[in-house]
Amino acid sequence: MQHAGLRDGLPAPAGGENLLFLTDEQIRRGIEAMYFAYRAFTSDPDLILDEIGYGRAHHRALHFINRDPGLTVTSLLEVLGVTKQSLNRVLRALIEDGLVDSRVGRRDRRERQLRLTDKGAALERRLSEAQRARMKAAYRNAGPQAVAGFRQVLEAMMDRDTRAQFQSLLDAPTAGARG
Repeated sequence: MQHAGLRDGLPAPAGGENLLFLTDEQIRRGIEAMYFAYRAFTSDPDLILDEIGYGRAHHRALHFINRDPGLTVTSLLEVLGVTKQSLNRVLRALIEDGLVDSRVGRRDRRERQLRLTDKGAALERRLSEAQRARMKAAYRNAGPQAVAGFRQVLEAMMDRDTRAQFQSLLDAPTAGARG
C-alpha cells in the first residue's frame, strides 16, 4: 500500500510547486560528478588492491564480511548482486590467502559462514581507512543538510528491491564495523 504523498516509497516534495526541474546539462553534470567522485573514492583502495593482485570485488566482499561476521555465502551473493561463479573466484582467493575463514553453518550444515581472519580484518581496515576519511571530510565540508540530501538522492536512485535490501542492512547490527 502506497502512503499518500509517497512516490516509489519516497516522500514527495513539500507542495507541488517546489518540484525541482533540471536541464539535461545539469543532469549530465550530476552523472559526471558521480563518475569522478566514485573514481576518487576507489582510488586509494585500488592502489592497495593492485599491489596484491586483487580487485574491487575482493574489497566489497571483505567489507560486507567484516560488517557481518558469520555472513553466509548465499547472503553475500544477494548483497553483492554477482554471479555465484564470480563470487566463488573471489572467495577462493580470499580463503587461500588466509584472509577469510569459511565454516560449515551451525544450524544448516549446507551453509558456509564467512568471517575475516585477523589478516583479513587488517587488510579491510587498510582498504577502508582512506574511504572513511574521505567521506568524513566531505560530510564535514558539506554540512548536515547536504549529507541528508545526498543520502536521499542515493536512495532515490535505487530501485525498490535494492532500497529494501539497503534498509535491511541499515537495520542489522554491525558487529564487525569500526569507526
